[in-house]
Amino acid sequence: MSSRPAGDGGDREPAKRRPSRTQAAPFAGWLEHVDPGTHRRIKGLRLVTAYAIAAMLGAVLEPRQVGSGGTLSSLAGGFALWASVSEGQATRAASSRDLLILCTAAVAGALSMIGVGAMLGSGAWAGPEAVLITGAFLVGYLKRFGTLGAGVGSQVYIGQLLAYGASLHRADTGTAVLAGVVAAAAAIVPRVLSGPAERPVSPPVGGPLEPASPARRSRELRMGLQAALAASAIVLLSDAFHLEESAWAITACTYVIGASTADTLDRVRRRVLGTLVGVPLGLMLLPVAAHAPVVLWLAAALAMVVYAMALPERYDVACGAYAFTLMVTLSATGERSTLLLAARAWETLLGGAIGLTVALFVLPLRPQRNTST
Repeated sequence: MSSRPAGDGGDREPAKRRPSRTQAAPFAGWLEHVDPGTHRRIKGLRLVTAYAIAAMLGAVLEPRQVGSGGTLSSLAGGFALWASVSEGQATRAASSRDLLILCTAAVAGALSMIGVGAMLGSGAWAGPEAVLITGAFLVGYLKRFGTLGAGVGSQVYIGQLLAYGASLHRADTGTAVLAGVVAAAAAIVPRVLSGPAERPVSPPVGGPLEPASPARRSRELRMGLQAALAASAIVLLSDAFHLEESAWAITACTYVIGASTADTLDRVRRRVLGTLVGVPLGLMLLPVAAHAPVVLWLAAALAMVVYAMALPERYDVACGAYAFTLMVTLSATGERSTLLLAARAWETLLGGAIGLTVALFVLPLRPQRNTST
Protein backbone atom coordinates (compact mmCIF):
# COMPACT_ATOMS: atom_id res chain seq x y z
CA MET A 1 0.00 0.00 0.00
CA SER A 2 2.92 2.38 0.53
CA SER A 3 3.94 4.48 -2.46
CA ARG A 4 7.53 4.56 -3.64
CA PRO A 5 9.43 7.84 -3.30
CA ALA A 6 10.12 9.39 -6.69
CA GLY A 7 13.34 10.98 -7.85
CA ASP A 8 15.63 9.61 -5.12
CA GLY A 9 18.42 8.16 -7.24
CA GLY A 10 21.10 10.55 -8.48
CA ASP A 11 21.32 14.03 -10.01
CA ARG A 12 21.07 13.19 -13.67
CA GLU A 13 17.98 13.70 -15.77
CA PRO A 14 15.92 15.40 -13.07
CA ALA A 15 13.33 16.40 -15.64
CA LYS A 16 12.47 12.77 -16.30
CA ARG A 17 11.96 11.99 -12.64
CA ARG A 18 9.77 14.94 -11.76
CA PRO A 19 6.71 13.56 -13.64
CA SER A 20 6.84 10.42 -11.48
CA ARG A 21 6.70 12.55 -8.37
CA THR A 22 3.91 14.60 -9.86
CA GLN A 23 1.93 11.49 -10.74
CA ALA A 24 2.46 9.99 -7.28
CA ALA A 25 1.37 13.14 -5.48
CA PRO A 26 -2.37 12.88 -6.32
CA PHE A 27 -2.45 9.25 -5.16
CA ALA A 28 -0.64 10.08 -1.93
CA GLY A 29 -2.98 13.02 -1.42
CA TRP A 30 -6.01 10.81 -1.98
CA LEU A 31 -4.74 8.29 0.55
CA GLU A 32 -4.16 11.03 3.09
CA HIS A 33 -7.65 12.39 2.45
CA VAL A 34 -9.49 9.10 2.93
CA ASP A 35 -7.12 7.77 5.58
CA PRO A 36 -5.34 10.55 7.48
CA GLY A 37 -2.59 9.17 9.65
CA THR A 38 -2.86 5.67 8.07
CA HIS A 39 -5.26 4.59 10.85
CA ARG A 40 -7.72 2.83 8.58
CA ARG A 41 -4.95 1.07 6.68
CA ILE A 42 -3.65 -0.24 9.98
CA LYS A 43 -7.11 -1.49 10.86
CA GLY A 44 -7.40 -3.14 7.45
CA LEU A 45 -4.14 -4.98 8.03
CA ARG A 46 -5.43 -6.01 11.45
CA LEU A 47 -8.56 -7.50 9.88
CA VAL A 48 -6.47 -9.56 7.49
CA THR A 49 -4.10 -10.64 10.27
CA ALA A 50 -6.93 -11.68 12.58
CA TYR A 51 -8.54 -13.74 9.84
CA ALA A 52 -5.25 -15.40 8.90
CA ILE A 53 -4.35 -16.29 12.50
CA ALA A 54 -7.81 -17.69 13.20
CA ALA A 55 -7.91 -19.70 9.98
CA MET A 56 -4.44 -21.15 10.56
CA LEU A 57 -5.13 -22.04 14.19
CA GLY A 58 -8.40 -23.62 13.11
CA ALA A 59 -6.59 -25.66 10.48
CA VAL A 60 -4.10 -26.88 13.10
CA LEU A 61 -6.82 -27.84 15.58
CA GLU A 62 -9.22 -29.24 13.00
CA PRO A 63 -7.86 -32.79 12.85
CA ARG A 64 -8.64 -33.14 16.56
CA GLN A 65 -12.28 -32.16 16.06
CA VAL A 66 -14.24 -35.26 15.22
CA GLY A 67 -17.06 -34.48 12.81
CA SER A 68 -15.95 -30.90 12.22
CA GLY A 69 -16.11 -31.47 8.48
CA GLY A 70 -13.45 -28.85 7.76
CA THR A 71 -15.49 -25.99 9.23
CA LEU A 72 -13.45 -24.93 12.26
CA SER A 73 -11.01 -22.89 10.20
CA SER A 74 -13.68 -21.04 8.23
CA LEU A 75 -15.85 -20.40 11.30
CA ALA A 76 -12.96 -19.06 13.37
CA GLY A 77 -11.74 -16.89 10.51
CA GLY A 78 -15.20 -15.43 9.92
CA PHE A 79 -15.83 -14.77 13.61
CA ALA A 80 -12.46 -13.02 14.02
CA LEU A 81 -12.73 -10.97 10.83
CA TRP A 82 -16.15 -9.48 11.46
CA ALA A 83 -15.54 -8.98 15.17
CA SER A 84 -12.51 -6.89 14.19
CA VAL A 85 -14.65 -4.91 11.73
CA SER A 86 -17.28 -4.10 14.38
CA GLU A 87 -14.88 -3.25 17.21
CA GLY A 88 -14.23 0.48 17.61
CA GLN A 89 -12.60 1.26 20.95
CA ALA A 90 -9.64 3.55 21.57
CA THR A 91 -7.65 1.51 24.12
CA ARG A 92 -6.22 -1.99 24.07
CA ALA A 93 -8.17 -3.07 27.17
CA ALA A 94 -11.54 -1.82 25.92
CA SER A 95 -10.92 -3.26 22.47
CA SER A 96 -9.96 -6.66 23.88
CA ARG A 97 -13.09 -6.71 26.01
CA ASP A 98 -15.32 -5.84 23.06
CA LEU A 99 -13.64 -8.38 20.79
CA LEU A 100 -14.30 -11.09 23.35
CA ILE A 101 -17.95 -10.04 23.59
CA LEU A 102 -18.30 -9.91 19.81
CA CYS A 103 -16.81 -13.38 19.30
CA THR A 104 -19.13 -14.71 22.02
CA ALA A 105 -22.08 -13.15 20.18
CA ALA A 106 -21.01 -14.93 16.99
CA VAL A 107 -20.93 -18.25 18.85
CA ALA A 108 -24.42 -17.53 20.23
CA GLY A 109 -25.65 -16.89 16.71
CA ALA A 110 -24.13 -20.13 15.43
CA LEU A 111 -25.65 -22.09 18.32
CA SER A 112 -29.07 -20.56 17.66
CA MET A 113 -28.84 -21.73 14.06
CA ILE A 114 -27.80 -25.21 15.18
CA GLY A 115 -30.55 -25.50 17.78
CA VAL A 116 -33.50 -23.85 16.05
CA GLY A 117 -32.43 -25.14 12.65
CA ALA A 118 -32.46 -28.68 14.00
CA MET A 119 -36.00 -28.19 15.29
CA LEU A 120 -37.20 -26.76 11.98
CA GLY A 121 -35.49 -29.39 9.87
CA SER A 122 -35.56 -29.62 6.13
CA GLY A 123 -39.26 -30.47 6.08
CA ALA A 124 -40.38 -27.19 7.64
CA TRP A 125 -42.14 -24.52 5.60
CA ALA A 126 -39.03 -22.41 5.34
CA GLY A 127 -36.13 -24.47 6.57
CA PRO A 128 -33.18 -23.37 8.70
CA GLU A 129 -32.72 -20.10 6.82
CA ALA A 130 -35.79 -18.80 8.67
CA VAL A 131 -33.52 -18.44 11.71
CA LEU A 132 -31.77 -15.61 9.88
CA ILE A 133 -34.92 -13.51 10.35
CA THR A 134 -34.12 -13.15 14.06
CA GLY A 135 -30.55 -12.13 13.31
CA ALA A 136 -31.75 -9.59 10.75
CA PHE A 137 -33.97 -8.00 13.41
CA LEU A 138 -31.12 -7.79 15.91
CA VAL A 139 -28.81 -6.10 13.39
CA GLY A 140 -31.10 -3.07 13.36
CA TYR A 141 -32.59 -3.15 16.83
CA LEU A 142 -29.39 -3.50 18.87
CA LYS A 143 -28.01 -0.26 17.41
CA ARG A 144 -29.93 1.42 20.22
CA PHE A 145 -27.11 0.27 22.54
CA GLY A 146 -24.35 2.06 20.67
CA THR A 147 -21.34 0.81 18.77
CA LEU A 148 -20.99 -2.38 20.79
CA GLY A 149 -24.70 -3.14 20.53
CA ALA A 150 -24.59 -2.71 16.77
CA GLY A 151 -21.59 -5.04 16.63
CA VAL A 152 -23.28 -7.66 18.79
CA GLY A 153 -26.36 -7.68 16.56
CA SER A 154 -24.20 -8.02 13.47
CA GLN A 155 -22.11 -10.80 15.03
CA VAL A 156 -25.19 -12.80 15.99
CA TYR A 157 -26.29 -12.64 12.38
CA ILE A 158 -22.80 -13.49 11.10
CA GLY A 159 -22.71 -16.52 13.39
CA GLN A 160 -26.07 -17.68 12.07
CA LEU A 161 -25.02 -17.10 8.48
CA LEU A 162 -21.74 -19.00 8.80
CA ALA A 163 -23.41 -21.88 10.62
CA TYR A 164 -26.10 -22.03 7.94
CA GLY A 165 -23.54 -21.97 5.14
CA ALA A 166 -21.53 -24.74 6.80
CA SER A 167 -24.68 -26.85 7.45
CA LEU A 168 -23.78 -27.30 11.11
CA HIS A 169 -25.65 -29.87 13.19
CA ARG A 170 -25.86 -30.61 16.90
CA ALA A 171 -22.70 -32.70 16.66
CA ASP A 172 -20.85 -29.53 15.62
CA THR A 173 -21.73 -27.58 18.78
CA GLY A 174 -18.25 -28.08 20.20
CA THR A 175 -16.72 -26.93 16.93
CA ALA A 176 -18.70 -23.67 17.05
CA VAL A 177 -17.64 -22.97 20.64
CA LEU A 178 -13.99 -23.75 19.90
CA ALA A 179 -14.17 -21.49 16.85
CA GLY A 180 -15.25 -18.65 19.12
CA VAL A 181 -12.31 -19.22 21.46
CA VAL A 182 -9.85 -19.34 18.57
CA ALA A 183 -11.41 -16.26 16.98
CA ALA A 184 -11.21 -14.24 20.20
CA ALA A 185 -7.51 -15.00 20.61
CA ALA A 186 -6.79 -14.32 16.94
CA ALA A 187 -8.64 -10.98 17.01
CA ILE A 188 -7.26 -9.72 20.32
CA VAL A 189 -3.56 -10.35 19.61
CA PRO A 190 -3.32 -8.03 16.54
CA ARG A 191 -5.32 -5.33 18.34
CA VAL A 192 -2.97 -5.42 21.32
CA LEU A 193 0.02 -5.16 18.99
CA SER A 194 -1.46 -2.28 16.96
CA GLY A 195 -1.97 -0.29 20.16
CA PRO A 196 -2.25 3.49 19.85
CA ALA A 197 -1.62 3.34 16.09
CA GLU A 198 -5.40 3.00 15.67
CA ARG A 199 -8.17 5.45 16.40
CA PRO A 200 -11.82 4.61 17.08
CA VAL A 201 -13.81 3.93 13.94
CA SER A 202 -16.87 5.88 12.87
CA PRO A 203 -20.23 4.95 14.42
CA PRO A 204 -22.09 2.02 12.85
CA VAL A 205 -23.49 2.77 9.42
CA GLY A 206 -27.09 3.89 9.67
CA GLY A 207 -26.68 7.32 11.18
CA PRO A 208 -24.98 8.84 14.22
CA LEU A 209 -25.85 7.29 17.53
CA GLU A 210 -27.74 9.62 19.82
CA PRO A 211 -28.51 9.41 23.54
CA ALA A 212 -31.25 6.92 24.36
CA SER A 213 -34.73 8.39 23.99
CA PRO A 214 -38.22 7.03 23.24
CA ALA A 215 -37.98 8.37 19.66
CA ARG A 216 -34.53 6.84 19.19
CA ARG A 217 -35.67 3.46 20.54
CA SER A 218 -38.72 3.54 18.26
CA ARG A 219 -36.49 4.27 15.25
CA GLU A 220 -34.22 1.32 15.90
CA LEU A 221 -37.15 -0.95 16.64
CA ARG A 222 -38.60 -0.04 13.25
CA MET A 223 -35.22 -0.63 11.60
CA GLY A 224 -35.16 -4.12 13.10
CA LEU A 225 -38.73 -4.80 12.03
CA GLN A 226 -38.02 -3.63 8.49
CA ALA A 227 -35.02 -5.94 8.20
CA ALA A 228 -36.95 -8.87 9.67
CA LEU A 229 -39.91 -8.31 7.33
CA ALA A 230 -37.64 -8.08 4.29
CA ALA A 231 -35.87 -11.27 5.37
CA SER A 232 -39.23 -13.00 5.83
CA ALA A 233 -40.25 -12.01 2.31
CA ILE A 234 -37.07 -13.55 0.92
CA VAL A 235 -37.63 -16.75 2.89
CA LEU A 236 -41.12 -17.00 1.37
CA LEU A 237 -39.74 -16.36 -2.12
CA SER A 238 -37.09 -19.00 -1.58
CA ASP A 239 -39.71 -21.51 -0.47
CA ALA A 240 -41.85 -20.74 -3.52
CA PHE A 241 -39.18 -20.41 -6.21
CA HIS A 242 -36.23 -22.31 -4.70
CA LEU A 243 -33.66 -19.53 -4.74
CA GLU A 244 -30.12 -20.89 -4.98
CA GLU A 245 -28.51 -18.49 -2.49
CA SER A 246 -31.33 -17.01 -0.41
CA ALA A 247 -28.99 -16.35 2.52
CA TRP A 248 -27.08 -13.81 0.45
CA ALA A 249 -30.30 -12.00 -0.42
CA ILE A 250 -31.24 -11.92 3.28
CA THR A 251 -27.82 -10.51 4.11
CA ALA A 252 -28.19 -7.75 1.53
CA CYS A 253 -31.65 -6.67 2.71
CA THR A 254 -30.45 -6.73 6.34
CA TYR A 255 -27.49 -4.44 5.88
CA VAL A 256 -29.04 -1.92 3.50
CA ILE A 257 -31.63 -0.83 6.07
CA GLY A 258 -30.58 2.63 7.22
CA ALA A 259 -31.69 5.13 9.83
CA SER A 260 -34.09 6.77 7.35
CA THR A 261 -35.76 5.93 4.06
CA ALA A 262 -33.40 8.28 2.23
CA ASP A 263 -30.43 6.60 3.91
CA THR A 264 -31.70 3.18 2.85
CA LEU A 265 -32.14 4.38 -0.73
CA ASP A 266 -28.59 5.73 -0.77
CA ARG A 267 -27.19 2.51 0.71
CA VAL A 268 -29.03 0.37 -1.85
CA ARG A 269 -27.71 2.51 -4.68
CA ARG A 270 -24.17 2.27 -3.36
CA ARG A 271 -24.41 -1.46 -2.71
CA VAL A 272 -25.72 -2.13 -6.22
CA LEU A 273 -22.94 -0.01 -7.73
CA GLY A 274 -20.28 -1.74 -5.66
CA THR A 275 -21.61 -5.20 -6.45
CA LEU A 276 -21.77 -4.49 -10.18
CA VAL A 277 -18.11 -3.46 -10.13
CA GLY A 278 -16.66 -5.90 -7.59
CA VAL A 279 -18.25 -9.11 -8.86
CA PRO A 280 -17.01 -8.85 -12.48
CA LEU A 281 -13.52 -7.96 -11.27
CA GLY A 282 -13.54 -11.03 -9.07
CA LEU A 283 -14.84 -13.27 -11.83
CA MET A 284 -12.03 -12.07 -14.09
CA LEU A 285 -9.58 -13.80 -11.78
CA LEU A 286 -11.30 -17.18 -12.04
CA PRO A 287 -8.74 -18.50 -14.59
CA VAL A 288 -5.98 -17.79 -12.05
CA ALA A 289 -7.63 -19.84 -9.31
CA ALA A 290 -6.36 -23.26 -10.38
CA HIS A 291 -2.80 -22.10 -11.13
CA ALA A 292 -1.97 -19.43 -8.56
CA PRO A 293 -4.30 -19.52 -5.53
CA VAL A 294 -1.78 -17.49 -3.51
CA VAL A 295 -2.35 -14.58 -5.88
CA LEU A 296 -6.07 -14.75 -5.14
CA TRP A 297 -5.52 -14.67 -1.39
CA LEU A 298 -3.16 -11.69 -1.72
CA ALA A 299 -5.73 -9.89 -3.86
CA ALA A 300 -8.42 -10.64 -1.26
CA ALA A 301 -6.21 -9.31 1.54
CA LEU A 302 -5.57 -6.09 -0.35
CA ALA A 303 -9.30 -5.72 -1.04
CA MET A 304 -10.10 -6.05 2.68
CA VAL A 305 -7.65 -3.27 3.44
CA VAL A 306 -9.51 -1.13 0.90
CA TYR A 307 -12.77 -2.21 2.56
CA ALA A 308 -11.59 -0.98 5.97
CA MET A 309 -10.42 2.31 4.49
CA ALA A 310 -13.63 2.98 2.58
CA LEU A 311 -16.32 1.71 4.96
CA PRO A 312 -16.83 4.80 7.13
CA GLU A 313 -17.41 7.20 4.22
CA ARG A 314 -17.57 5.32 0.90
CA TYR A 315 -20.07 2.50 1.28
CA ASP A 316 -20.06 1.89 -2.47
CA VAL A 317 -16.31 1.32 -2.56
CA ALA A 318 -16.52 -0.88 0.53
CA CYS A 319 -19.27 -3.00 -1.05
CA GLY A 320 -17.24 -3.33 -4.24
CA ALA A 321 -14.16 -4.40 -2.29
CA TYR A 322 -16.18 -6.93 -0.30
CA ALA A 323 -17.90 -8.33 -3.41
CA PHE A 324 -14.50 -8.72 -5.05
CA THR A 325 -13.12 -10.42 -1.92
CA LEU A 326 -16.07 -12.79 -1.79
CA MET A 327 -15.71 -13.87 -5.41
CA VAL A 328 -11.95 -14.30 -5.06
CA THR A 329 -12.05 -16.29 -1.82
CA LEU A 330 -14.80 -18.56 -3.11
CA SER A 331 -12.68 -19.25 -6.19
CA ALA A 332 -9.60 -19.88 -4.07
CA THR A 333 -11.46 -22.43 -1.93
CA GLY A 334 -12.65 -24.39 -4.96
CA GLU A 335 -16.10 -22.93 -5.61
CA ARG A 336 -15.66 -21.88 -9.23
CA SER A 337 -19.06 -22.43 -10.79
CA THR A 338 -19.84 -19.27 -12.72
CA LEU A 339 -23.58 -19.92 -12.44
CA LEU A 340 -23.41 -20.28 -8.66
CA LEU A 341 -21.27 -17.18 -8.24
CA ALA A 342 -23.60 -15.23 -10.51
CA ALA A 343 -26.59 -16.44 -8.47
CA ARG A 344 -25.00 -15.03 -5.35
CA ALA A 345 -24.49 -11.73 -7.13
CA TRP A 346 -28.00 -11.27 -8.54
CA GLU A 347 -29.70 -12.51 -5.38
CA THR A 348 -27.69 -9.93 -3.45
CA LEU A 349 -29.21 -7.29 -5.73
CA LEU A 350 -32.64 -8.85 -5.20
CA GLY A 351 -32.20 -8.61 -1.44
CA GLY A 352 -31.27 -4.95 -1.69
CA ALA A 353 -34.35 -4.23 -3.79
CA ILE A 354 -36.64 -5.99 -1.31
CA GLY A 355 -35.04 -4.15 1.60
CA LEU A 356 -35.62 -0.84 -0.16
CA THR A 357 -39.25 -1.71 -0.93
CA VAL A 358 -39.94 -2.51 2.71
CA ALA A 359 -38.20 0.66 3.88
CA LEU A 360 -40.32 2.75 1.51
CA PHE A 361 -43.72 1.31 2.40
CA VAL A 362 -43.50 -0.30 5.86
CA LEU A 363 -42.87 1.95 8.86
CA PRO A 364 -40.94 4.52 6.77
CA LEU A 365 -38.35 6.52 8.68
CA ARG A 366 -37.77 10.24 8.28
CA PRO A 367 -34.27 11.73 8.45
CA GLN A 368 -32.98 12.31 11.97
CA ARG A 369 -32.55 15.75 13.40
CA ASN A 370 -28.97 16.48 14.38
CA THR A 371 -29.11 17.24 18.10
CA SER A 372 -25.39 17.00 18.72
CA THR A 373 -23.55 20.06 19.94
